[in-house]
Amino acid sequence: MTDQLPLQRLAHWVATSPDRVWLSQPVERQWHDLTWRQADDQARRLASALRALGCAPGDRVAILAKNCAEWIISDLAIMLAGLVSVPLYPLQSVESIDYVLRHSACKAIILGKLDEAGKFEAGIPAEVIRIAMPYPTLGAQHPWHALLAAHEPLRDGHVQRPDDLLSILYTSGTTGQPKGVMQHAEAFAFASSRSVAEMGLDEREQFFSYLPLSHAAERFLVETNSLYCGGAIAFVESLETFAADLKRVRPTVFFSVPRLWTRFQQGVLEKLPQARLDRLLRIPLLGALVARKIRQGLGLDRARVLVSGAAPIPVALLEWYRRIGLTLCEGYGMTENFAYGNFNRPGQVRFGSVGRVMPDNEVRIAENGEILYRSRALMAGYYLEPEKTADALQAGWLHTGDKGEIDADGYLRITGRVKDIFKTSKGKYVAPAPIEGEIAKNLWVEQVCLMGNGLDQPLALIELSPAARAEPRGKVEAELTASLQVLNAQLLPHERISHFVLVRESWTVDNGCMTPTMKIRRNVLEQRFAAVAACLDARQPLHWE
Repeated sequence: MTDQLPLQRLAHWVATSPDRVWLSQPVERQWHDLTWRQADDQARRLASALRALGCAPGDRVAILAKNCAEWIISDLAIMLAGLVSVPLYPLQSVESIDYVLRHSACKAIILGKLDEAGKFEAGIPAEVIRIAMPYPTLGAQHPWHALLAAHEPLRDGHVQRPDDLLSILYTSGTTGQPKGVMQHAEAFAFASSRSVAEMGLDEREQFFSYLPLSHAAERFLVETNSLYCGGAIAFVESLETFAADLKRVRPTVFFSVPRLWTRFQQGVLEKLPQARLDRLLRIPLLGALVARKIRQGLGLDRARVLVSGAAPIPVALLEWYRRIGLTLCEGYGMTENFAYGNFNRPGQVRFGSVGRVMPDNEVRIAENGEILYRSRALMAGYYLEPEKTADALQAGWLHTGDKGEIDADGYLRITGRVKDIFKTSKGKYVAPAPIEGEIAKNLWVEQVCLMGNGLDQPLALIELSPAARAEPRGKVEAELTASLQVLNAQLLPHERISHFVLVRESWTVDNGCMTPTMKIRRNVLEQRFAAVAACLDARQPLHWE
């Protein structure tokens, strides 16, 4: 294990493995490889350019792009120039982008692959310098290839120190404006060096990057873990090519979120219905062959570390994957501790938990049930927000806002949010997360949000899965009604659900129902469905919007 800082790790691989492929980028179905030496050369040229454009040490530079090799090169260039990166989500709203760029006083922005790039134009202040990666994107004064060709590689790169402010990561936030989490170089080094050692990762690893690098989890698990173990990174070209790209790359380390794990499952079941799959898996030898074919079809036949995070995943889904030979390792962390919290290590997985605490990290449960962390991965604070910093960091401990329980073996189970608990009109308190977890076990359910503040009984807003939308309405109604009856029999009287409300419109970032990190904005849904909740028919437990 090493505590070398990120730029020292880059220098290590350039010195020891200069011609080994590090980054692989598909462009119009052609794959382009960059070695460690080539990536370093581009990063140093971009660092020279940033300095020439007037960026001084400590200035902030934003990155707004989908994942690609140039995203990581840009991040390294910003470090080499002694600047501070401000990653932006490709799904972020125009208003949020404008807020972040002004709040952090960004000097420049590096633009890359974006869907409907033109809609972001209004979110970028005129005074911000624009650099364009070599993809269709917003107009910019400085195209990537011309800019790099015009500048020699930076030789006197910034000498990183542990207390260097490396990045301001703005949390998407389910309410209010995003908060800028300040992370120092030491946090990157601390988390990744220990993660790589704990999971036994080395230069033979193959990562696959497609979840937003602007999110702490992808940046930690893919970008910096790659820097610390020396493994290669391949990128997805587009949503349309995702399946083909994944099958081509066959990663050894793969990170996804519950919503996508559900989609992968649904893709399998569309070709091989559950009843038939169950019969085949029960047959000796043939069952093992079928499971292997499914893994190969997904592109996960080489994967030895499969991670799920960002949101709770139903145990039933974990069991389904284990039956086809894929054990998903659920983990838990926050932007505020660079996603370095608890993790189910391969071979030590306990479903329903987020695993044991990671090395050199402390976790404890406060008297009110809140999960607290203390380690060298903790943020320095929220940028320009001392009061919110004081609320989150108390006596050296990070207050996560999540509630949990730790069992006798040290496994942490998330039980809900401290502030998500609501009170019904009867004065009874209800914790939504455990109930939502039970509802999410149903294959017809894509997403669920329990609401009940001020209501006689809670109700569940349900977004149906694509598979459910393709089925006859009567069949879906019958199965969901039966599921509701079984669930209510298990709940306390004040927790029992009055209705399943089946929503018409999918919850997305664009319509404001989801954060850019795909978390449900509970307050938004409660406001939108308040009128529906007020006029539900007590005789009809299922309501179609």
